[in-house]
Parts: sequence; C-alpha cells; structure tokens
Amino acid sequence: MSAQAQMRALLDQLMGTARDGDETRQRVKFSDERVCKSHLLNCCPHDILSGTRMDLGECTKIHDLALRADYEIASKDRDLFFELDAVDHLESFIADCDRRTELAKKRLAETQEEISAEVAAKAEKVHELNEEIGKLLAKAEQLGAEGNVDEAQKVLQEVEKVRTRKKDAEEEYRNSMPASSFQQQKLRVCEVCSAYLGLHDNDRRLADHFGGKLHLGFIQIREKLDQLKKTVVDKQEIRNQERLKRREEREKEEKMKEWTRSRSREHKRSRSRDRRRKRSQSREKRRSQSREKRRSPSRSRERERERERERKRRHRSRSGSRGRAHRHSQEQSSRHKSSRDRERSSRDGSRERDRRDGVNGRSESRRGDDRDVDM
Repeated sequence: MSAQAQMRALLDQLMGTARDGDETRQRVKFSDERVCKSHLLNCCPHDILSGTRMDLGECTKIHDLALRADYEIASKDRDLFFELDAVDHLESFIADCDRRTELAKKRLAETQEEISAEVAAKAEKVHELNEEIGKLLAKAEQLGAEGNVDEAQKVLQEVEKVRTRKKDAEEEYRNSMPASSFQQQKLRVCEVCSAYLGLHDNDRRLADHFGGKLHLGFIQIREKLDQLKKTVVDKQEIRNQERLKRREEREKEEKMKEWTRSRSREHKRSRSRDRRRKRSQSREKRRSQSREKRRSPSRSRERERERERERKRRHRSRSGSRGRAHRHSQEQSSRHKSSRDRERSSRDGSRERDRRDGVNGRSESRRGDDRDVDM
C-alpha cells in the first residue's frame, strides 16, 4: 500500500465516510447487512489471519475503515448490539477450527504407534514445557521490541529454568521408551491454532510458532470472542433490567389506567344510579301528581264543603254576635227605659208625696188656725 493510500485509510478511520463530501460512499451505511459487523468491531478473522498459513482470503462482506469510524461515532450515542452478529461469526469460525483440531488429533493417533498411558503422560508433560518455553520466548521478543530490556531479561531467566525442567522431563520420557520408538518423531496438535508441534522441536521452532502471526491471531480471536460474550451478557443484563423496568412502569401505568377506568366506571355507575334515582323520583312524583289529580275532584268538593261549612260557621258566628249585640242593646235600652221609668215614677211619687205633704200641712195649719181661733 502506498503512502497516499495509507493516509487515505487513516483519514477514513478517523473521520468516517463523510470526511470529503463523497456522496457515493455514503450510499452504504454501517448498519447495512452487506457490511461485516466483525470488521466494525475489529475482530474479523479474514483481517487477523491475513498473510498466514490459514489465510481465509477476502471477506464476502464489505470492509471499510470509514464505516468502522461511523460505527464508533454512532455507538457512543446508542447501543446497536452488533456484538451479537460478531459473536455468531467468531463462534462459527472457532467451531470450525476446533473440528479441524479434533480431526488432526484423530489422524495423528492413527499414524503414530500406541504407547502406554504413563508414557503418554510423560510425553504430554514435555509438550507442555515446550509450549511454555515457546510462549516465554515470544513474550521476551515482544518486550525487547518494545524496549523493555530488563523485563525481557527476567523472562529469559524463566526460560532457562523451564528448559532445565524440560531436559529432566525428556530424560524421564527417554528412559521409559525403547530406543527405536524414541527416535520416531512424536507430534501433537496445538489446541489454539491446530498446528502440529514436535516433541523434539528446538526453542527457535517453538518461539516461531508461539510468537507467530497465526498462533497470536487465534489467541486474539478467542480472547475477542470471550470479551464479546461478556459484553453481550452485560448488555443483555442491562437490557433485561431496562425491559423489566419498562414492564414495571407499564404495569404501573396499566394499574393506574385500570384504577382510573374503575373510578370512571364507578363514577358512571353512581351517575347512572343518580339518574335512575332521579327518574324514579320523577316517576313517583308524576304518579303522585296523577294520583293527586285523580283525587283532586273529591278533594276540591271536600274543600268546597269545608269552605261552605266554614262560611256557615262564620255567618252563624256573625249572626250570633249581631243577635247578642241586638239583645244586649235591647236589654240595655230596656234597662235604660226601665231606669227612666223608675226615675219618672220615683219623681212622680216624690211629687205626689210632696203634694200630699203640702196638702196635709196646709190642713194642719188650718186646723191650728182654727184652734187658735177657738181659743
């Protein structure tokens, strides 16, 4: 790749598809089904194992660093759950690799001589020490490339210790095997990348294998798969909690709505009961009014009779009061008349007595005169 292409790829990775206003590149979005989701998460086996013995060639889906940049920008605002697609992809690839490893083990078991379980255990121990030496050498080379010389020296000292242990294990294995069988190359299959490893491989061969791009690529893929699984589990847990929270909120809203509906139904029932009560009251009132209307003629006649009786009583009372007043006036006039008559009769009587007294007096005076004369 030329320097210009590298700079273009770097700009795409940093700024995305819209860095220079190219509309043709924006026609394909990172969410398109044709885009490799593993590439967006930087874990596509086609990229990782490129240039190795197990080079898978070009991926059938779109790989674009600009789309990866678009995805990284968009994933900051919301969860897109592309990890699920990547997990499915990597799980399928790792399953194929594990199947190849099992097939290689079966072919190896068919071609090599049968050995006892004790000897097989000793050979396995030698293989494990070889793997440990290879991993430590690869680590020392990486530390030396990064400039950590002291750490690299410490790792090399550990390598020497493991080599001593390996030498003892090989000696023990050699003593347990016949000379003819020991000269035969004992192979095993690498559990990580399914490559063949020899029991008598030297340190350089082991370092090249465990520090090689193929082995490290498979380690990267397996570690990325474990990381994505953990991320998916965490996101699913968060999503389940959000769903549970939303469900609780919906249930709460439903309960509130149900309570509101029950209140409205109760209110409607109460209103309907009130309306029925009012209608019944109005019907009862109309019935009572109709009964009153039916009873009104007899009641009116009764009221007329009552009023007539009342008028008669009043008339009698008035006539009685007038009669009593007349009788009283007559009695008073009669008493007054009788009193006048008595006064008149008393006056007449007094006059008569006075007259009689006058007559008697005159007669007495005459008698006296007569007596005087006689004397």
